[in-house]
Amino acid sequence: MEEFYLVSIFLFILFLFLGTGVWVGLALFGVAYIGLEMFTTRPAGDAMLTRIWTGSSSWTLTALPLFIWMGEILFRSRLSQDMFRGLAPWMQGLPGGLVHVNIVGCTIFAAVSGSSAATLTTVGKMSIPELRKRGYPEYMIIGTLTGAATLGLMIPPSLTLIVYGVAVEQSISKLFMAGIIPGIVLAGLFMMYVAGWSLFRPAEVPKIADKMSFGAKLYESRFLIPIILLILVVIGSMYGGWATATEAASIGVIGSFLLAVAQGSMSKEAFIESLLGATRTSAMIAFILMGAIALTLAMGFTGLPRALAEYIDGLQLSKFSLLMALMFFYILLGMFLDGISSVVLTMAIVQPMVINAGIDLIWFGIFIVIVVEMAQITPPIGFNLFVMQGITKHDMGYIAKTAIPLFLIMVVMVFIMISFPELATWLPESMRPAR
Repeated sequence: MEEFYLVSIFLFILFLFLGTGVWVGLALFGVAYIGLEMFTTRPAGDAMLTRIWTGSSSWTLTALPLFIWMGEILFRSRLSQDMFRGLAPWMQGLPGGLVHVNIVGCTIFAAVSGSSAATLTTVGKMSIPELRKRGYPEYMIIGTLTGAATLGLMIPPSLTLIVYGVAVEQSISKLFMAGIIPGIVLAGLFMMYVAGWSLFRPAEVPKIADKMSFGAKLYESRFLIPIILLILVVIGSMYGGWATATEAASIGVIGSFLLAVAQGSMSKEAFIESLLGATRTSAMIAFILMGAIALTLAMGFTGLPRALAEYIDGLQLSKFSLLMALMFFYILLGMFLDGISSVVLTMAIVQPMVINAGIDLIWFGIFIVIVVEMAQITPPIGFNLFVMQGITKHDMGYIAKTAIPLFLIMVVMVFIMISFPELATWLPESMRPAR
């Protein structure tokens, strides 16, 4: 009974720290220290330092700052303007017109960024003014962009997948490959929503002033060629087994730098800003990761992960029931924490349940990302809602309301993934191992 009270106090302190707005990394460190003092006689400081060094010295983690830097370089390039010029001629003839630029633009930038916030900011910078100028309804502009930007979490190089892969000790390259087909399918579902809107509300779709010839469309597409080549080289090098995720990230940094130089947008100031931006983001994620490693150690001494896994196992839940429970759990958690924090905070408890249920960890990584994507557009702490509010100055409730259809599409995507797990497992199983 005494141990039950101690565990209850431990959990109360954890949620208190997280709920009072303390930095997530700092909160995890503080709770881990208290937990070690409560449940073991080992020196808390020594135990935490040893485990943190072991967990954070993984070579796999070096891909994280490199992919972040790659996205920061491209964020400061002329990519946004070039992307709209290259995509608009092909999108304007589709049902729904240029609203598709939001979705396709997010899909393309997601393949070089790994961050939903960077994807939202970059694509929003190019598309919002252009779509408003052409008379598209505000709710469609805001809703599709807010929802489609979450593709930055799934399509490689996804920062969330890197963190998940390190947490569950799975291949980052395989996780990246697993995210490609589900990411494309989800983007396709978003585009179907836009097409459906145009069919049911044709009066809201602006008329196309002039149609371009096929040759003119191809000429405008020259702006997309460099970024498409960069994506193919980075992802293709991992799929072909020529490079690990870290090596592919290095190729991506060099490629994005050369692309920015060729565009004439890589000034000394932009280079320094990209470095500082990548350093800030990497340090924030590293701090959260180290706190989570320490908390996982403390959780182990409480016996909570093992007891909870045994309890769930004793309920004899089917795979489907377990996945539904986890989906609601992560959506609820995501209302108060960002995606990376949600993943690192829960893996110590969730991983044993998933393994006991016979669920493939590569597939589960994509499942987690889809659910975390939902949380990105869920109030009150949906991160994409904050970013969009900063860009447009719209009320948070209005932005969340416009994104509801995209949220529901993600729920549908979860069921598609459960029904067709090969969407996430086929590419990883067919790729060549890195040499």
